[in-house]
Amino acid sequence: MKIIILGAGRVGTSVAENLVSSEENDITVIDLAGELLSALQDRLDLRAVTGDGTLPSVLRDAGAENADLIIALTRSDQSNLVACKIAHRVFNIPTRVARLSAHDFYSNHELFTKENFAVDFAICPEQTVTEYISRLVEFPEALEVLDFAGGRVSLVRIRAHEDGLLVAKPIRNLRSHLLPGMAARIVALFRHNRLIIPDGELRLQPGDEVFIIAAAEHIRSVLREIRPHEIPVRRVMIAGGGNIGFRVAATLEAYYDVKVIEANKTRAEFIAEKLKNSLVLYGSATDEDLLEQENIAEMDLFLALTGSDADNIMTSSLAKRMGCMRVAALIDRDAYADMTQGGSIDMGISPAHISIGSLLARIRKGDVATVHSLQRGEAEALEIVAHGDPASSRIIGRKIDDIRWPRGVTVAALARNFGAQSSNGSPAAWRNGKVEIAHGDSVIQPGDRVIVFCASKKLVKQVEKLFQVGFHFF
Repeated sequence: MKIIILGAGRVGTSVAENLVSSEENDITVIDLAGELLSALQDRLDLRAVTGDGTLPSVLRDAGAENADLIIALTRSDQSNLVACKIAHRVFNIPTRVARLSAHDFYSNHELFTKENFAVDFAICPEQTVTEYISRLVEFPEALEVLDFAGGRVSLVRIRAHEDGLLVAKPIRNLRSHLLPGMAARIVALFRHNRLIIPDGELRLQPGDEVFIIAAAEHIRSVLREIRPHEIPVRRVMIAGGGNIGFRVAATLEAYYDVKVIEANKTRAEFIAEKLKNSLVLYGSATDEDLLEQENIAEMDLFLALTGSDADNIMTSSLAKRMGCMRVAALIDRDAYADMTQGGSIDMGISPAHISIGSLLARIRKGDVATVHSLQRGEAEALEIVAHGDPASSRIIGRKIDDIRWPRGVTVAALARNFGAQSSNGSPAAWRNGKVEIAHGDSVIQPGDRVIVFCASKKLVKQVEKLFQVGFHFF
C-alpha cells in the first residue's frame, strides 16, 4: 500500500513507525520542517518530502497520483481538511484520514462528505486521550484500561503489590478466588522490562506489570485479587487547562471534585466560564505554596496535562513529594516515559500511542475491529472478526490449541453472538452477547471477535494471514 503521511510530529512519527515496521507499505512523509524529516529518515525506511502538504505540487512530488491512502496529521485542522479535499478532487486518492482537534470540526460529520472535505475517517487525539484518562480515574489501581467488543471486554495493565493475593502464588490460583460465573486470564506480564507469556505455574512478583483480561462487568472484582484495598478517586487536581486538560475536567467534573491550575490568565478565565463544577485556579503548578494552599496532600489523583513534557514531569513529581496519593503525567517522548514510570510518577501517558489504535484498525488487513498499541508501541492487542467456514478458514471450527499460532501470540478472549453494533456506536446492542475467556479447548466460530495479544507488533502480519479466508468462501 502506498501511503502519504502529512506531519512529522509525535503522532505522525508514531504512525510512520507502526506502518513501516509491521506492514508492507511504501511510506512518504511530508512536513515543512526538514530537520524532522531527516531525523525520521535516519531511523525508518521511508521517503520524505519537505513542503506544504496542502499544495497540489507538493502532494504530486510525494506520489499522490498513485497513492492508496493519505493520513493528514498536522496540528492544523484546516490544513488537514484541505489536504483531504485536494487528495480527493485532484488525485482521487481512495482513502483519506484527517486529524481534527476542534470539536466544531470533529463532531460535524457533514464536513466529511465527498461534496465537502471528503474525509473518510477522522481522529481526535485529544478526545481519545480524554477517554483514556477517564477510564484510569475510574480504575485507580490500573496503569492502563483498554476496551474491546463494544466495551464488553476489558484488558487492564496493573502493577502487582506485595499484599496482592496472587503475589508469590501460581497464577492458576486466580480462578479459585473468583465467584461462580466469573472468568479472567493473565495474558502477559512485564518483569524488569522483559515480556513473559505466563503459564499457570508462574508466580507473580511485586512490581510485575500484569495484563489481565475479563468481561467488563467482572474486571473490578478481578483487580482486587492483585491490588486489594485500593481507595477510589474522589478529588482530582489537573495541571494545565489546554485542549486535553479542559476536556478531562469537563468529563470528570460531574462525578469528581475537580481543580484545574492554568498558568495563562486569559485561558484560565475562558475555561472558568466553560466549566460548570470545577474550580479553576490561575497560577503555576510548580508553586509549592499554591499546591499546599489547595491541599495537594488530600488529592487522590494529580494529572499533569500541560503541553510540556518537562513541566509535566516536574509538577507531577512535586505533587507526589508533597503527599498526593497518585500522579500521572502526559509525556510525548518515549525516553521520558521510560525513565519516569514506576518512579515518583505512577503513570506516564503517551498521546501518540493512545490515539494510534483507531487509525491502525482502519489500515490493518482483514476485519480488524480494534487495535491497541501496548508498551509504547512494542506490543499490540487486536480484536479480529473471524469469517469463513472450516473449509475456507484455518481457524474456524478449530480448537485454539490445534491452530499454529506464531510464537509470542496469545488468544485471550472470544466475544460472540453480539449481532450488529448500533448505528450510533452505542454498546447497548452488545449486552446480550457472550464473553468467553479463551482456553486451549475453545473453538472459534464464524463471527467471533477474537482478542489476540501479540508480544511484538511484527507478529501482526502473521496473525492477519491466519484469519484470511479462501476465495471460494466469497
